Amino acid sequence: MDNPGVETGGRAGPIEERRVLLDAAGVEATLDGLARKVAAYAEARTIGLVGIQTGGVHLARRILTRLPGLGVAQAPLGVLDITLYRDDIFLGLQQPLVRRTDLPFEVQDADVILVDDVLYTGRTIRAALDALVDFGRPRAIRLAILVDRGLREYPIQADWVGIRTDTTPDETVRVELVEGGAPVDRVVVYGRPRPA
Repeated sequence: MDNPGVETGGRAGPIEERRVLLDAAGVEATLDGLARKVAAYAEARTIGLVGIQTGGVHLARRILTRLPGLGVAQAPLGVLDITLYRDDIFLGLQQPLVRRTDLPFEVQDADVILVDDVLYTGRTIRAALDALVDFGRPRAIRLAILVDRGLREYPIQADWVGIRTDTTPDETVRVELVEGGAPVDRVVVYGRPRPA
């Protein structure tokens, strides 16, 4: 997830809400669509969902709750922290906050569905792939993303995307979920205040 309190490019400063991409109903409808795509993929496979800390974990849990209603037997849910795999970890940033990783299923030869909230440069997903294969060699890894904001730096694309939107490098996209402390679910684009 992009952080609305820190500007992209390492520049801190005040930010403002520019536009709401999804309201609470839109988030639910978009997750319904992602769950249907995951369920279709899982028809002939035994899958495991893995959410990237932290926003991806919340979304993976929500997708998981929808799968039994779509005819998919309960799938295991893993939690993946990619902090120590980031390529910017030693670039003078603040002390990294390392979170929990928990993969309660055998990754070796598994069909893994990686879940995250925002796809931007592709660097987070590259780090997640590196972290995941340290636990074994999956049969396949698929990527489910709530928001693709473009501006890729690495050649990484999602298999399933909730919504796509055009953004600029000075903007940040935040998926605000009640599980993360937001009053309501929404997806918002933030940016620096524009000159008057």
